[in-house]
Amino acid sequence: MQNFPITPQLLQDQLSSIQPTWLSGYARTKSQTTNNEVVVTSVSNKIPTKSITVLSASQTGNARSVAERLLTALIETKLSARLIATGDYKIKDIGNENILLLISSTQGEGEPPEEAIPLFKFLCSKQAPDLSQVKYAVLALGDSSYPEFCRAGRLFDTKLADLGATRILDRVDCDIDFETPSVHWIKNIVQTLVTLIPQNNTIVGTASVVTSTRDPIIHNGTIYTKEEPYTATLALRQKITSYNANKDVQHIEIDISDSNMVYQAGDSLGVWFKNDPQLVDEILEICHLSGEEMVKLEDRITTVKIRHALLELDEITQNSPQFIKGLAALSLDEELLHIANDPVIIQDLVGTTSIVNMLKKYPANIYAQTLHNFLRPLTPRFYSIASSQLEVKDKVHLTVGVVRFEREGRIYTGGASGFLGERLREGDKLKIFVETNHKFRLPNNSSVPIIMIASGTGIAPFRAFMQERKNTNATGQNWLIFGNQKVTDDFLYQVEWQNWYKQGLLNKISLAWSRQRLNKVYVQHKLEQEAETLWRWLQKGAHIYVCGAANTMAKDVEQKLLQIIQDKGYLTEDDAEEYLNELRMTDRYQRDVY
Repeated sequence: MQNFPITPQLLQDQLSSIQPTWLSGYARTKSQTTNNEVVVTSVSNKIPTKSITVLSASQTGNARSVAERLLTALIETKLSARLIATGDYKIKDIGNENILLLISSTQGEGEPPEEAIPLFKFLCSKQAPDLSQVKYAVLALGDSSYPEFCRAGRLFDTKLADLGATRILDRVDCDIDFETPSVHWIKNIVQTLVTLIPQNNTIVGTASVVTSTRDPIIHNGTIYTKEEPYTATLALRQKITSYNANKDVQHIEIDISDSNMVYQAGDSLGVWFKNDPQLVDEILEICHLSGEEMVKLEDRITTVKIRHALLELDEITQNSPQFIKGLAALSLDEELLHIANDPVIIQDLVGTTSIVNMLKKYPANIYAQTLHNFLRPLTPRFYSIASSQLEVKDKVHLTVGVVRFEREGRIYTGGASGFLGERLREGDKLKIFVETNHKFRLPNNSSVPIIMIASGTGIAPFRAFMQERKNTNATGQNWLIFGNQKVTDDFLYQVEWQNWYKQGLLNKISLAWSRQRLNKVYVQHKLEQEAETLWRWLQKGAHIYVCGAANTMAKDVEQKLLQIIQDKGYLTEDDAEEYLNELRMTDRYQRDVY
């Protein structure tokens, strides 16, 4: 496929300094590339001696959005810069960098995002180079409601320093309300670089655009974002686990007619949800608020009613250190003040106590504005898309496990899963946007075999994969390894998988049921049983895909894969690690974990 040529001269003649940066983001989204080295580089007749590389290590798009804003600021300041996703970065070139700016999110139990794992493993390996010529800075994104807050960014920061790189600005750790601190960090790093780089190394901020073409360029898609989502309609909600099942899993179909929205198998859907109105009413009652009180939002200009803020803008399902510290300072309760000053105890309280029960246990005279300020902003939730657009056209499907958990003897429902799986009715509206996942894509060559490993709702993207393979007449073999609790209750989309098997589209299926018998069977046990076959498929060039819980299933599967590679390939432990990492870097081992 040949791209329309965008020459540096064309950009210099017709675009302002900020437009090339916008164009690069537009080209990235429109092309929906898999190898998305969408690089925006200031160009000049003279190559600057101080080049800047911006690396984004993103899981749900937040780190990438910050990196794009940083790139814009650098271009406007007339500094030479390029932006690369860590998944597309040539990691062995890191020792040749002049200035490296890394924006990293965190996933799972403090691990780097999927796309950044090869880079991190390389930096921790014996092959890691001396970085004494590299200057760097790190911005870390995370969620303080989890114990390993910003751990990935902290690890990158420490490892780069250990390898001799010079830190030019202290790391900043951002919570889910990362907008304001990230803006300050961008301002500070740009000022630092202006001081660091001599005047004669700055150039006119024009740009060239380099995009990969692994994914087809789509010309008719409309771009919806987290900031500007599409208002869609719930077309269907249907329970797909039995009524005896321990889990409540709902099949969701969302109508996107007239949206011109485009997605691909492997992408995720961002969903802006509304909180439970009953929970909102309870909080208002505890705080002796009517709900009509007006509160100012972060811009300090816009005002809304506190009821609206609690329903659509504030996180009220998940407790946070921020809320506990705020309530402690207001209530002056000695016990809570002690907890607020102990990071270990406060983290335990976050995981075991709800916001509504905190308000009951530690009463305080709390104004509407104060309550809003204590609560963290609501953020969208992401779900792996369970459909191929080639199959379902103007719809998008999700597989949603309704989360229910007990706090202080009371059952609560997850904010987003309760919204989608309980409160939303067919015909109701919801705000959505596509989050492109460049690192979870079917092979370009449709004759390549694929191995799909999933547990629970992790089966969702593989349903999309099978629909895609069917509609593109792919000839590659398909193998599903799926685990859940009981075959009688939890075989998600059972009829569809059986039909695909009968039709010959699904060539092999291995099922693991953890609650069917006394002996619990998980997907890693099936991998062990099928070790010889799995190794044979790998030798034929098969791609491995894993979707499920990062902290449990995905971790166990990776350990089992390493063992199989070591045993069947007669490799050392280190060589098996290198083999799997090579599969990851060549997109033959891809994970969509949560």
